This record gives sequence, C-alpha cells and structure tokens, in this order.
Amino acid sequence: MKTIGKLAQSLNLNVETIRFYEREGLITQPTKPISGYRQYDETIAGQLRFITKAKMLGFTLKEIKSLMSMDNDCAQVELLSRQKLAIIREKISDLQRLEKVIVDMTNTCIQNDDPTYCPIIDALK
Repeated sequence: MKTIGKLAQSLNLNVETIRFYEREGLITQPTKPISGYRQYDETIAGQLRFITKAKMLGFTLKEIKSLMSMDNDCAQVELLSRQKLAIIREKISDLQRLEKVIVDMTNTCIQNDDPTYCPIIDALK
C-alpha cells in the first residue's frame, strides 16, 4: 500500500496524471480514511502500468478503458488491436506520401539556380 505520491514516484508518473485517470474512470480512487491519506494497492499500480504500456503502444485513453473492461476476452482484444493496426498503417501511408511530397519539393530547391526565387514558397502560395 502506497500513498499517491509514493505510487507516482514508483511508476515514474505525475500525481496529477493519476488523479486524471481517476476522474476519467480508468482507475478507482481508494476511499480516504477518517484520518490519513488514501492508500493505493498493487492492483491499482498494475492498472497504472497497463495504462502506461498501452499509451506507449499508441492506444488512446478511450481505447485503454475498453481494453481494461474486456477482461481477457481475446476475440474483443484482437478486434480492437486490428482496428488500431489499420489506423497506424493509414498514418504510415499518409506520412510516406507526405515524405515524397517534401522530398520532391526539396529537390526543386536543389535544382533551382535563382537565389531570389524559392520553388517551395511558390508552391505553397
């Protein structure tokens, strides 16, 4: 059992982040004893580790909340993961198209001999 400050420190999180997760319903705030501080148990610490790892994989808080409620229903988790993968692949494709455009625009600058003219600025007008 740890206070919110000790828990935050042990997980390398900000106290306000934990409070935010409580407000969003991702974790349950422990009841406050009559005198003293709320005590967070290992279950909550595990949930916070889960949230942190899922965020690192690019899941949104809404998606994480869904994952946490799926209770090891692998078919549901697989479906959500496939949806996330489709979004990631679409973003990669968009970034690759953007990369090509920027490379092409940059190459026009390389080939430009007129120091008073910028083909990129002209293309953006």
